[in-house]
Amino acid sequence: MEDWPGLRGRSSECETLTELVRTTVAGRSQVLVLRGEAGIGKSALLEYLLGLATDCRVRRAAGVESEMELPFASLHQLCGPFLDRLPDLPEPQREALATTFGLRPGSPPDRFVVGLAVLTLLCDAAEERPLICVVDDAQWLDQASAQTLEFVARRLGAERLAMVFAVRTPETPPTLTNLPQLSLTGLASRDAAELLESALGSRLDQRVRDRVLAEARGNPLALLELPRQLSSAELAFGSAGDSVDPVSRVQEGFLRQLNGLPDAARQLVLLAAADPVGDLDLLRRAAVRAGISYQVDLGDLLDLRHRVEFRHPLIRSVAYRAATPAERRTAHETLAAVTDPETDPDRRAWHRARATAEPDEQIAAELEQSADRAQGRGGLAAAAAFLEAAATLTPDPTRKAERSLVAAQAKATAGAFDDAQALLATAQAGPLGEAESARLQLQQAQIAHYSQHGNKALPLLLAAARRLEPTDPKLARETYLDALAAAMFAGRLAEGQGDGMRQVAEAMRKVQLPSTPSKPDQLLQDIAVLYTDGYAAAAPRLLDTVQAFGRDELTMDEAVRFAWLAACAATDLWDDANWDTLTRRHLDAIRSIGALSVLPVALNSRIIYDLYSGDLAEAKALVAEAEWVADVTGGQNTMIPYGDVSLHAVRGDAAYAEGRYQQLLADVGARGEGVGLNMIGWFQAIMFNSLGRYDEAIVAARMAATAPLELGPPKWALAELVEACVGSGNRKEAAGVLEQLASYARASGTEAALGVLAGRTALVTGVEDCHREEIERLERTTLRVELARARLRYGEFLRRSDRRSDARPMLRTAYEELDGLGLDGFAERARKELSALGESITRTDRTPENLTSQEAHIARLVADGLTNPEIGALLFISRRTVEWHLRKVFAKLGVSTRRQVRQSLPGFVPG
Repeated sequence: MEDWPGLRGRSSECETLTELVRTTVAGRSQVLVLRGEAGIGKSALLEYLLGLATDCRVRRAAGVESEMELPFASLHQLCGPFLDRLPDLPEPQREALATTFGLRPGSPPDRFVVGLAVLTLLCDAAEERPLICVVDDAQWLDQASAQTLEFVARRLGAERLAMVFAVRTPETPPTLTNLPQLSLTGLASRDAAELLESALGSRLDQRVRDRVLAEARGNPLALLELPRQLSSAELAFGSAGDSVDPVSRVQEGFLRQLNGLPDAARQLVLLAAADPVGDLDLLRRAAVRAGISYQVDLGDLLDLRHRVEFRHPLIRSVAYRAATPAERRTAHETLAAVTDPETDPDRRAWHRARATAEPDEQIAAELEQSADRAQGRGGLAAAAAFLEAAATLTPDPTRKAERSLVAAQAKATAGAFDDAQALLATAQAGPLGEAESARLQLQQAQIAHYSQHGNKALPLLLAAARRLEPTDPKLARETYLDALAAAMFAGRLAEGQGDGMRQVAEAMRKVQLPSTPSKPDQLLQDIAVLYTDGYAAAAPRLLDTVQAFGRDELTMDEAVRFAWLAACAATDLWDDANWDTLTRRHLDAIRSIGALSVLPVALNSRIIYDLYSGDLAEAKALVAEAEWVADVTGGQNTMIPYGDVSLHAVRGDAAYAEGRYQQLLADVGARGEGVGLNMIGWFQAIMFNSLGRYDEAIVAARMAATAPLELGPPKWALAELVEACVGSGNRKEAAGVLEQLASYARASGTEAALGVLAGRTALVTGVEDCHREEIERLERTTLRVELARARLRYGEFLRRSDRRSDARPMLRTAYEELDGLGLDGFAERARKELSALGESITRTDRTPENLTSQEAHIARLVADGLTNPEIGALLFISRRTVEWHLRKVFAKLGVSTRRQVRQSLPGFVPG
């Protein structure tokens, strides 16, 4: 391909962009990040791209270097022309985007719902005509815009939509790193020489030419600017203080040009540099107020024909940094004076803040109001920046400490933990009341909890909760819940804290409950009793509370914050019905509010239930959803993938699971996540038992059962340990573990608990009635996997008792159930038993395994009756992408209707 004029040496890059446009027009979305140092040619390549897109609609946006954070400013540049389509969006998306852009008041929208709204808006526009979105200087995007645009870019699929970003390197923090990249380096020597000569239009002295090429190091901007900025003598022989890199040399040249301008011109350039928006009318008003002629000669540094545009963004930063602090304050004061306080109060407040060198309560109050507006639009980073500035300018020490506390909370919520700690130190230095001191202590604990995985946060959370009890009982309860979660996740790996759960429990027992406690209050108390007084004392009351959670309507707060804990208690009590209900309620609630930060926990909790109920198809779909969450959030909310590996373990897929478990154990240790040892040991034991590798099952089950009072896995692991010990011939240990299991199961008294106990008792004692009791009890539960395994164990017992005619139908039923559920390891155990009886088994075919995880996920949602728009909203992808995946599902399954998709999935029951 021929070089485009002005893009010498960029043939490969131009071909990439040409193919990008072709593919987009053909109906497959494209995303690309051009990355390179200043002046390397990113903007030129963007212009080349736009020159190719003659049959496409084009939207442009650009970040601007500024300390002012205006939420969604760059996003509005892209979406502005399409806002007439807002009424066509689904209501939650319409409301979120309207609130984001300040078109209507409302609660702060979830950023992922905003992302979905932008995705829908742009994809709908691309339906009419292919759309190319170009974002230059993306390293300077406001945080809210950057997060939203990256979200949209990661969710594109089958739309006629392309997004191309240009990012200057090095940037801090790194930007858009999870998207496809094209890194630009300097031009080759020959291309650099040709560009230099073509730009000058005349031959250079060889020494000058060589000097420019050496200084520029292939940087196109340097090649074009250095000859204009420096004298021949400087180019040939160097100058004092030669810069190391070409960008710095170019900046020096820009500074030299700037210093050569008249004072009035330099003042106008500074005014333009001090306002990041590029508003031409604002600059004109500022020039009038400053007494500057708007027609002053600016050389070619600044273009004021249509909007405020610097010849290169480096000129803006050079002009601003070259000014003295007093000059910068004067510029901001002028801009503030001509900014409309009604239509643009936030920009005015920011300019006023930059114009003062002393604390000023009036300006601080305005910044606080700006923070409220940013918060209301979902701009957390902007709100935090405004609050930090407000705290800095507050003259009264008490008010300064209070504002610093609020700013710290905003910074922590936005993920800026170091900034939050610095603001907390400022708050701590000021006079605080008891309530504010308690909140400060809580924030310190929460930062430790969320930034260090809870391993060192427990003492801080407990201290904060105790201190909050007199002033804010509700917040104290929520803090105890955080402490409980930290202790549960840290488990036996909690550092230097002894029994963390018992510490939390003892603290919670001291809390005075109201005469009629709420369900959350009662749940926390019952779990506290579990760890202070033991399982037998706590189980009856805890079971009542769990059943209330499963039976009664839950508020959104109860479903989001407490249903997971009630589900953990249900697992611990072998209460399968409420385990089912509560994991489903929690997952539904988290999905409904779009809380992707905690969705992985809800998904993994539901997967574990599915693995016992036998719905491996839903488990597989939820594993795909968990992978999607990690993808869509760029790995920010990654959780150790217990569900994925446990699914393979239950199937008996040791080839996959064993290697993954070793990596998981390393991750668990690194994160101090002791609950992972329980999860890993539990499902490893199931896998090894299914494969008849009983010695390895013993090791795994012991790891999970080491701390039996911890909620959930340890008690279920006791049952696996009994089976493994019996299988390996270690009956003495089996009998001792059975006693331990019996103490928990009898205290619980649920059908599942007593059924599991009966089956393990049968293994140890050889009493046939216990096998029958297990089956009868498990038939009254939802635990199809345990029921099928019970029939397998009973069939094995009958065959070893030489009751072949009784064993045959029991083993055949067990095999059909285990094979139908996809439990290959246990099914193979049953097949071998049947073979020993002379039976030949042909394995049944199941759903084709060639669906991708995304396709399987969509197929499952279709089977659940969701429409394409509903699936798109749930998975944060466009309707067109859903249709594209569904066409592939139809082809792979050999079906043509949505009902046939449902019938093709495992677990389908006609009727």
